[in-house]
Amino acid sequence: MRIISVNLNGIRSAAGKGFYEWLSNQNADIVCLQELKAQASDMTEQMLNPDGYFGYFHYAEKKGYSGVGIYCRKSPLQVIQGLGITEFDVEGRYLCADFEDFSAVSVYLPSGSSGDERQAVKFKFMEAFLPHLKELRANKREVVICGDWNIAHREIDLKNWKGNRKNSGFLPEERSWLTQVFDEVGFVDVFRTIHPELEAYTWWSNRGQAWAKNVGWRIDYQIATPGIARLASSASIYKDQRFSDHAPLIIDYKRA
Repeated sequence: MRIISVNLNGIRSAAGKGFYEWLSNQNADIVCLQELKAQASDMTEQMLNPDGYFGYFHYAEKKGYSGVGIYCRKSPLQVIQGLGITEFDVEGRYLCADFEDFSAVSVYLPSGSSGDERQAVKFKFMEAFLPHLKELRANKREVVICGDWNIAHREIDLKNWKGNRKNSGFLPEERSWLTQVFDEVGFVDVFRTIHPELEAYTWWSNRGQAWAKNVGWRIDYQIATPGIARLASSASIYKDQRFSDHAPLIIDYKRA
């Protein structure tokens, strides 16, 4: 079972850069999308239902902003839009597809990089999201949570960690929260289980030739319950083409 997570930084932009041609050759079972930057009226048939996939979406109310989606080969038993918290749900940040044996989630955590006000929103989201993560663990279902978490967990997860210790995305509070998700709640950073010491990134700033110099951050994750995490057999970050300022994270899981 192949699961791909990718922040598109605009689904229309990514489509114009060959994303769907690439996707058609990936043999993915589930594809989790973040940052659609589109409303339902903007979506083409290809974006709504790529060949061989069912498509589900949670759009932001604000035009050209946020939004998440899931493509899947099999129709899910149910799809849940949002966390049930209005201030976050209007931004289109959470979508869950329940299948018989597991659930797939596409999530897009707020960025706090624009200033203190959005950082406060990010902290508020984290505070609200943690009980939900605990609830998912308590349900005893296997879950893979894909998405842009906007946090680099460890020093190995960003090139210039020394210069970013006071910046959003690498603040001590953010990193310790993610440690809590792993060590206390019991989720697993699947990429890190396969590549424990690999310096690899999923996002590069558009400034200062960050892509060319590979000065990046690993902020896109597949975070899973232990049972399905143990089935992960390979993990890679696709960089041969660029559809966005993020790169697709591809993880293959053995069938249980």
